[in-house]
Amino acid sequence: MRTMILVSLLGVVSAPALAADAHPVEQPLLHEIADRVSADELHATITRLVGFGTRHTLSDTKSEKRGIGAARRWVKSRFESFSSDCGGCLDVVTPSQTFTGKRVPQPTEVMDVVAIQRGTSDPDRVIVITGHLDSRVTDVMDTTHDAPGANDDGSGTAAVIEAARVLSKYKFPATLVYAALSGEEQGLYGGKVLADYAKQKNWQVETDLNNDIVGNTHGQNGVVDNTVVRVFSEGTKSNETLEQAKFRRYHGGEVDSPSRNIARYMSAMADAYLGNFSVRMVYRTDRYGRGGDQVPFLEAGFPAVRVTEAHENYTRQHQDLRTEGGIHYGDTIDGVDFAYLAQVTRLNAVTMASLAKAPAPPSGVDIGGAVTSDTVVTWKSVPAAATYRVHWRDTTAPQWQRSYAAGDETTLTLKNAVIDDGFFGVSAVSADGFASPVAFPGDAGSFGPAPP
Repeated sequence: MRTMILVSLLGVVSAPALAADAHPVEQPLLHEIADRVSADELHATITRLVGFGTRHTLSDTKSEKRGIGAARRWVKSRFESFSSDCGGCLDVVTPSQTFTGKRVPQPTEVMDVVAIQRGTSDPDRVIVITGHLDSRVTDVMDTTHDAPGANDDGSGTAAVIEAARVLSKYKFPATLVYAALSGEEQGLYGGKVLADYAKQKNWQVETDLNNDIVGNTHGQNGVVDNTVVRVFSEGTKSNETLEQAKFRRYHGGEVDSPSRNIARYMSAMADAYLGNFSVRMVYRTDRYGRGGDQVPFLEAGFPAVRVTEAHENYTRQHQDLRTEGGIHYGDTIDGVDFAYLAQVTRLNAVTMASLAKAPAPPSGVDIGGAVTSDTVVTWKSVPAAATYRVHWRDTTAPQWQRSYAAGDETTLTLKNAVIDDGFFGVSAVSADGFASPVAFPGDAGSFGPAPP
C-alpha cells in the first residue's frame, strides 16, 4: 500500500522563488536547440515565399513560379529535404478538402502541407506547430495582384519550416507535426483541414502552436519592441458541455483550460531558455474580433494557442502595395525583424521539444478538502512519468506560484492549504526531468481526448 505524501504550507519558500517552475532541472538540450535556430535561414525562407508573387488561396495552382500551388510544392520540397537529411524521419502528406463559402465562391481545393515526425515511444501523442501559407491584399478576393505576405504569414510559415529543420535532427517520445496551412484568409479552412485530419488519424493532440504574424517589431503606434511576444489562449474549452460549464462556474476553471496552461508553459520556457525575451499572456482566444487557424483546433476539442508579435502594424497587413501620405503600405520583407523572428521560433522549438520529451499531462486530476484546513490532490498515473509535481496558486494569480514534489505517488496532501483559497494542478515529470504542462482538476483542465 502506498503512503500518502503530506506537505505543509506553513513556512514554505515564498511564491516568487518557485514561480514559472517548468522543469525541476534545467535542460541543456533545450539551450542547444535554441542555439540552432538561424535568422539567416528564416530570411531565406521568407525571401523565397515572397518570390511567388501572390499566395492567395484562389490563385494559380499550376504555375511553377507564381501562386499558391508553386508555394505549396516548394514547402513540400523543403520538408522532403529535411527528411532526407534525417534518414526519412518525416512523413510528408498533403491533406485537403474542397470548400465553397462567402470568400470561396467556386468549389476550391484547400491543401495543407504537413510533415510528421513520429514519436519513438508515444507516437499517438502529438504536438503541432502551424502557420498559414496563403496571403492577401486589400480586397480579399483579389487573386492576381502581388500579395507578398512576408509577415502575414510568411513569418509563421518560416517559423514552422525552421522548427522542422532544427527538430528533425533529434528524436522524441511524442510525435511532432509541422504544418503550412492554406485558406486562412478565406475562412480558416486550412486549420479545419488539419484538425479533421487529426481526428481521422486519432491523434491525441496535446497542443497546436499557431504562429500568425510573428516577425514585426515596429508597431503602428510607434512602439518598437523586440523582447515580447503575445500568446493568446482561450479560458474555457470551446466544446464544453452545459453540465461541464455548470460545474466549472461553481468550482472554478475559467482561466485553466489546457490551452491556458500551454500559454503558461510557453511563458516559463521563455523565462528559462531565451535571454531578454518574454511571453505576454493574453486571456483571449485571439485578438479582439479577429481569428486564426487555432480556432478550428479548439472547436475540435484540441488545446491550441495563437502566437503573435507584441505590436502590430496594420499598414502592413491586408494592404495593396502603395505609398500614400508618405506611408508605405503592404506586407513586404523589409517589415520583418529577423532577429526577433528567430527568438519567436526558438520559443516554439524549445516548447515543442520540451512537450515531446515530457510525459503526457496527468488525467483524472481531482481535489478534496472541503470544511478542512488541508487540500488533498489526486490523479491517475502516467505510464512514462517517473515523478509528479503538484502546483498551487492564488485564485487571482496569473501564473503557478508554488510547486511540490510528489515522488511517484498519485496523492499529495497539502497541509494548511485551504481548498477554498487556491487553484491546484499536477504535472508529470520524466526520469530526465522534463515536465508536462499542468493539468487542472476536472473536465475544465483535462488534456484528455475530446468527447465524440
